[in-house]
Amino acid sequence: MGDMSLDNLSSQYFDVLKELGNIGAGNATTALAQMIGTKVDMSVPQVRLLDFKDVGDMMGGAEQIMAGIYLAVEGDIDGSIMFLLNKNAARHLVDKLMGTGHKPDEADFDEVELSALKEVGNIITGSYLNSLSMMTNLKLVPSIPFVAIDMAGAILSVPAIQFGMMGDKILLIETQFFDELKLSGYFILLPDMDGYTKILTSLGMGDISI
Repeated sequence: MGDMSLDNLSSQYFDVLKELGNIGAGNATTALAQMIGTKVDMSVPQVRLLDFKDVGDMMGGAEQIMAGIYLAVEGDIDGSIMFLLNKNAARHLVDKLMGTGHKPDEADFDEVELSALKEVGNIITGSYLNSLSMMTNLKLVPSIPFVAIDMAGAILSVPAIQFGMMGDKILLIETQFFDELKLSGYFILLPDMDGYTKILTSLGMGDISI
C-alpha cells in the first residue's frame, strides 16, 4: 500500500465511494419516506473531495445555520459520521414527523423536537452505515447521536481534530430530497486512515496504491 491520504485517491476508489453514496442515499430516502409518511424522491448524490476550509462554503457559507447530527463509529473501523442539513429543512422534517403543522422557519427546537431530529439523523446515518457494512462486510457500530443547531463552521469544528488527522481534504456526499419541498442534506464519513485501508481491502482493492 502506498502513501495513503485523501489527497491522492485513485479514480477507481473514488468511483466506489460514489457508488456507496448512491446506495446509502437511496436507502436513506426510503427510510425517510417511511418515517414521515410521505413519498420522497432524491436527486443523484454529488460526491465531492473538498478542502476542509471549503466545506462551509459548499453548504452556503460558514455562518449558515444548520442542524448537525454527529455519531462516533466503532467496530472494524473507528471514525465518525455527520449528517447536516439547513435549519429550515430540519424544521420541515420535524414538523412533518410530529404532525404539528408548519412552524416558522426561525422557530427554535424544543427538547421533544430535538429528540425527533436526532432520530431522523440516526435513521439517515444508519442507512449509509448499513450500505457500507453490506458492501464491505465490516462491522460498524454507531454511538448515540449528538445533535447541534448552530452555524455550519461551528458544527464542523466538532470533529475538526479527526479531519486534521486525514490531511486537509474530506469526502462530502450531498443529496437533495424532495417531498413538497427540496431539501439538501450533507453526509460526511470520516474513517481513520486505517479504516480507509480496511475499506479498500474488503472491496478487493487492497493492491491499489492511492
